[in-house]
Amino acid sequence: MLKSFAWFLIAAFPLGAAAAEEDRAADRTAIRAHIDRIFQAFIHKDSAELRATHAPNWLGYLEGSRTMIRGVDGYMDASGYFDPKGQYGMTGYKMREFDMIFQGDAAFVAFVAEVEAKTPAGPFKRILRITDFYTKQNGAWIQTGSDTDLHPESVEAQQQAFRTLSDAQKKPLLDAREAVWRAWFAGDRAALEKLLPEELLTMEPGGGNWGNRQTVLDGAARFAASGSKLVRLEFPKTEIQVYGSTAIVYSNYVYETELAGKREVSSGRATEVFVRRNGAWVNPSWHMESGK
Repeated sequence: MLKSFAWFLIAAFPLGAAAAEEDRAADRTAIRAHIDRIFQAFIHKDSAELRATHAPNWLGYLEGSRTMIRGVDGYMDASGYFDPKGQYGMTGYKMREFDMIFQGDAAFVAFVAEVEAKTPAGPFKRILRITDFYTKQNGAWIQTGSDTDLHPESVEAQQQAFRTLSDAQKKPLLDAREAVWRAWFAGDRAALEKLLPEELLTMEPGGGNWGNRQTVLDGAARFAASGSKLVRLEFPKTEIQVYGSTAIVYSNYVYETELAGKREVSSGRATEVFVRRNGAWVNPSWHMESGK
């Protein structure tokens, strides 16, 4: 009798496992369809549909989030803005990876999506790495949380890509460039320590001497102690290349100094590297050539 019961359990277990997997297969299909609804809401710029696919108590992070987003209203404020004229926005997507695990009426979904969009600058493609938290409420699956990040491939692409700055974006960069020069001539150590990072490396005019942060600070102090003053500083020509958070500034420079009533004009070319850190431009290197 016991032997017969044991064989029954062995035979019945695979059937139960298969039935459970069938149930989960239906859930997988439902969740995948729900995620497709969200993407289609973005493509069709359907705010009502986008709101309907997210739980009222939604919690998580979206691409570029610096703080936690709470509630569907917060989600819509962060992502539910669509171009009023309908010219720009998401145009398509393709799943590269997609899987999920379940615990009762909760599911953890992980996927990678290649997303295409139309922007004022032209077609744009990025790869997103997303993890969604789904719960089953009133018999239906709904997104209750998410974390959306750029895939490392897109992060690398952004860091490598050449980009242009608007006039408004150029201003703080050029202001930082001029601030470095003026702080040096003024012997303003506090300003220089703020603008020049520890790893500063320079190639100076007049023989191509190499310098570092300490030699630059010392040189500024000597200039100020000499009694010399800056009376004119100009950059007749400037060109900028920007890659990610790094900007290379090419300049023709002219400056005039005065000592004991005598003035001296110097000119040349400078190649300066700036890096955006903590919301401000710092100057980790330069190469200067004096005029002939």
